[in-house]
Amino acid sequence: MEGTDGRDSGLAEDSGLAELDERITGCRACPRLVEWREEVARTKRAAFADWTYWGRPVPGFGPVDASLLVVGLAPAAHGANRTGRMFTGDRSGDVLYAALHDVGLASRATAVSADDGLELYGVRITSPVHCAPPANKPTPEERDTCRPWLVRELELLRPTLRAVVVLGAFGWQAALPALAEAGWTVPRPRPAFAHGARVTLRPSEGPPAESLDVLGCFHVSQRNTFTGRLTPAMLRDVLRAAAETAGLPTLPDAEQHT
Repeated sequence: MEGTDGRDSGLAEDSGLAELDERITGCRACPRLVEWREEVARTKRAAFADWTYWGRPVPGFGPVDASLLVVGLAPAAHGANRTGRMFTGDRSGDVLYAALHDVGLASRATAVSADDGLELYGVRITSPVHCAPPANKPTPEERDTCRPWLVRELELLRPTLRAVVVLGAFGWQAALPALAEAGWTVPRPRPAFAHGARVTLRPSEGPPAESLDVLGCFHVSQRNTFTGRLTPAMLRDVLRAAAETAGLPTLPDAEQHT
């Protein structure tokens, strides 16, 4: 029987990612996040007044045998919290999915709803916090409460996972401890986040696994993309490097992309 905090023994008995995703959507472990996500779903944004908001934790998105994992921060209040799919329905998602499509890892360049037909090729997208937080800022306690879900997701992906792209410092700080718990050896002191940072992790225990490359990338937030701190070309470069490490085919970069 599942508890509300995602830490009970049943978490380790999930038969697969589909079951894990279903269980994530029922989590109510963090009162502040539950209150916020549900309030946003009730009041809505005027532009989406005719939408029925998802208003629950948002599970990961992508194939169960992904060799590349993209780790974000948390769902956006009027993006994934509205649509129910990671990075779907907001400008950050527009940037991410356009880059994935340009590189050859997504079937289309836009993500507007959970039923828009978008497919990812060998890539899964997740977040260390599954609920939309006020001001896009989860607390460290909320991050740590949500960690068992990420650990279990990594354990289930472990047979095929070869590369991880982490978007932003918050995701980096959340992902490395989760990777350690999921069976990879993380150097001490932990590597610092930087755009373009790359660290290779060796399996530490559990079933045999290949080494895993973890790459850092500035988050696809509007603050970063509007100011040019993260350009489409920079994002594509990181995704392409990760895809090549993961053994995924990619498309060449077109000259018109800047």
